[in-house]
Amino acid sequence: MNNQAAGLRIVVAPDKFRGSLSAAEASSSLARGVRRVAPTAEVIETPMADGGEGTVDALVNADGGQKSRARVTGPLGEPVEAEFGRLTDGVTFVIEMAAASGLALIPVARRDPVHTTTRGTGELLLAAIAAGARRVIMGIGGSATNDGGAGLAQALGYRLLDRAGREVEPGGGALDQLDRIDASGRDPRLDGVEILVACDVDNPLCGPRGASSVYGPQKGATPDVAARLDHALGHFATVIERDLGAAIADLPGAGAAGGLGGGLVAFAGAKLRPGAPLLIDTVRLADRLRGADLCLTGEGLVDGSSAHGKTAVAVARLTRELGVPTFVLAGAIGLGAERVLDEGVDAYFSLCPGPTTLAEAYAHASEWLENLAAQATRAFLAGRRR
Repeated sequence: MNNQAAGLRIVVAPDKFRGSLSAAEASSSLARGVRRVAPTAEVIETPMADGGEGTVDALVNADGGQKSRARVTGPLGEPVEAEFGRLTDGVTFVIEMAAASGLALIPVARRDPVHTTTRGTGELLLAAIAAGARRVIMGIGGSATNDGGAGLAQALGYRLLDRAGREVEPGGGALDQLDRIDASGRDPRLDGVEILVACDVDNPLCGPRGASSVYGPQKGATPDVAARLDHALGHFATVIERDLGAAIADLPGAGAAGGLGGGLVAFAGAKLRPGAPLLIDTVRLADRLRGADLCLTGEGLVDGSSAHGKTAVAVARLTRELGVPTFVLAGAIGLGAERVLDEGVDAYFSLCPGPTTLAEAYAHASEWLENLAAQATRAFLAGRRR
């Protein structure tokens, strides 16, 4: 095989394998597997993400940037330490709302979308701006909130007032008490800062496909609570349009992260972008792929929904344009996975060597992914002999 491997250039660009491997860990496993078979190959490790947890790590690792920490308000009002990243250009910063306002910060028994707030995400944004950010990439996956970005707005200097002129309470449940929005205290440092939101969903703010109906239950909302939150977000959107001139109710993606997508547009002038393509552009993956012989990408599950633009398919769409063969190495293969073959994927494989439990797969993910990368590399080299 080594003769076939001479001069070989392989890019490994996986997303995280949720529950077992970060994107950086998956990238290392893939690289080790390649080098077992082709020790002289040039292997370019490029951990990927789609805007959810791991976005900061993926971009900082790919770019060689740095991470910092800030103490901010957590989703239930208690302080948390949140990381953010600075890329090597010195002006592009990366934020995950999950680090400040994420579901993982709250025990299951305390999940409460009526009261959780995005204030900490606003504070984290201001911390990045204070550190020199002129361009911010914000991932908004993994939220614990359903407040439409109200807490973020308050952190940025907006006053959300009820009929008595008092600030409304934190959380989405209080938004039906909102009477007017006072923007006079908006932090002027927001001016001139480009904010790009990595957003993987196109849900509107309200209605059957809205933030409360679709994502509220996983945050602890009963059907009655979800209906209440949906009504409150609708009222919030009406006041925003009247007082700020921003029409977010039907904006695709406004319902992401409990309405934070829409709130970022209204209060911070942000632009919503599909997550995986935004991050692909940020790490300049196209430059890394040009001249490559093979790309190995992957994530925890490949199924029919992957064809709608999950990380592995987003990578494959780019590799198809560049003429680079691409294999997807997945934790599991689900129904409809064959659809990804129409999106630039040349073949897909599961890392599980046979029937196994989820616990075993998590425990052996690094080892099995390395083994699978070695076999995928062997298969590719065998094809080059023809």
